[in-house]
This record gives sequence, structure tokens and C-alpha cells, in this order.
Amino acid sequence: MPVTRSDIEDAQGRISGHIRRTPVIESGAGSFGLAESVNLKLELLQHSGSFKARGAFNTLLSEDVPAGGVAAASGGNHGAAVAYAARSLGYPGDIFVPETSAPAKIARIRSYGASLHVGGARYADAAEACALHRARTGAMDIHAYDAPGTIAGQGTVALEWLEQVPDLDTVLIAVGGGGLISGCAVWLHEKVKVVAVEPEGACALHAALKAGHPVDVAVDSLAADSLGAKRCGDLVYALSAPRVTESVTVTDAAIRDAQTRLWTDLQVAAEPGGAAALAALTGGAYRASPGERIGVLVCGGNVALDTIATPA
Repeated sequence: MPVTRSDIEDAQGRISGHIRRTPVIESGAGSFGLAESVNLKLELLQHSGSFKARGAFNTLLSEDVPAGGVAAASGGNHGAAVAYAARSLGYPGDIFVPETSAPAKIARIRSYGASLHVGGARYADAAEACALHRARTGAMDIHAYDAPGTIAGQGTVALEWLEQVPDLDTVLIAVGGGGLISGCAVWLHEKVKVVAVEPEGACALHAALKAGHPVDVAVDSLAADSLGAKRCGDLVYALSAPRVTESVTVTDAAIRDAQTRLWTDLQVAAEPGGAAALAALTGGAYRASPGERIGVLVCGGNVALDTIATPA
């Protein structure tokens, strides 16, 4: 096993002084137009605005960082997390993002003092520029999702969540490259049903589970800047395939509606990727059984408030 429950426990001990223990809340019956209350883990309140700070800190605290510092290619959230963790631990950081990254995420990265490089129309362009930088400087790469340190760090979300709410039957988790859900599935397997939620226009893990191996997918979704991986990682797939109970996809309209509901019902400002897991419930892609205790992970909040649609 490349990532085990023991690895996640070790990661929790390693990063606990550097991350927030994010809150959980009960929505209350009737919230979001749902008959039953759901439990929400508000990981969008994590340092840097998403769960990704966990994997970044775990990697930096478990490896020797070279003089060239750290470098990361990102659609936004991973870059913000690496920039925050690098600054906190005193390392130089270089973050490469495509021109399509959300302004709120670019601003977040800049606020942490990393050297920000914006260029190229696609994530692949940023990744290529980052690789050239690492080759030139010897900087350490922190992979956004397909690395044991990243996955173990993200798995601490599930460890913490079950400490807070031990009676969950099912959790819904949004998927981009899959580092979050694979880490959480390692921890939750055989205890809690794990449902993967992806946009219809960016469903790398869903396609891989259907094909029996990772495959390339087209990416076209309003949540693409956080859930827009073209292909899930090999390690992600190996960990997720036997442990993810169900995989569903949601429309962009359902994601936008869930984002609006989070704001109007709870005043929670989630980015589209952060609202995707709730969209599986509100949009009907996942239908809970009577009495099923549902947990929804709100995984990211790097969004400008004026982009959240509100009802007329």
C-alpha cells in the first residue's frame, strides 16, 4: 500500500500545528430544499481557502527542501496552498498558473508572497513552465494530487471529520485530480460509504472507473479551475477504485444552484468546485435513503462574492 491509514495518522500528527481543525455544521431539515439535514465539513475555512494546505504542509514537513525552494503548477488552489505553506515554513516558492485561473485565486497566491508566474492558456502550459523552472533551479515539486505525501495529507480531512461526527453513513466528496478522495477513501473504507462527485464536463475519475484504468477526458466546466484534471493519477486510481463506493456526475447548472443555495441558506461562499458535492444532493444525482446520515465536504472557497448568483 503506497498510502495507508498509518500514513494518514502520521500526517495528522505532523501537520496539526500548522492547519485549522475546520468546523462541521448541521444544515437543518429543509435547508437547500432537502427534507433531511445534512452535515457539512467546512474545509473552505482552511488556511489558503481549501483542503490543499494539508497536503502541502505534509509534503514540506516530511521531505528535505532544497535551496531552490518549492515549485508548483496549479489551477489556483494548490498553488495558494503551496505558497502559504512555503511562507509559513520559510521556504521560497514559485507558483505557475495558466491565464484562465480565477482572479480570486491569483490574488490569494500573490498575498502569500510567492513568485507568481502567469502564462499559457491551459494548465498543461503552466506545468511545462514549472518543469523547466525545476530543472533549472533544483526546486522541489509538490504534486497537486498524485503523490503519497499529498494524498496522506488530504486524508486527514476524513480522520478529523469522523472524530467530529462519528455516525456518518455516507460522505460526498468533489473530485478533480483525486488526491482528496483517494486519501479520504483510505481512511473511510469499510466504515463510511464514499461517493465521488464530478462535473459532467470534467470527470476524470468517473471515466477511469468506467474504463478500468486512467484515461484522458475533455475538460469544459465552470468548476474546471479546481476540478479540471484531464486525467486522474495512477496512484489516485489504484487507491480509489476499490474504495470509492459510487461515482456520480453533476451539471454546471446544478453546481451553480448549489453554490447559490450555500450562500443564501448559510452565507457560505463556496467556489464552484467547493459546491459540487452538495450539487449531487440538490440536483438529484445522488438520492439518499430514508434515515441515511449524509456528510457533504465543502472543499474550497476561493471565489469573488460578486460571481455567486443570487435568486431574483
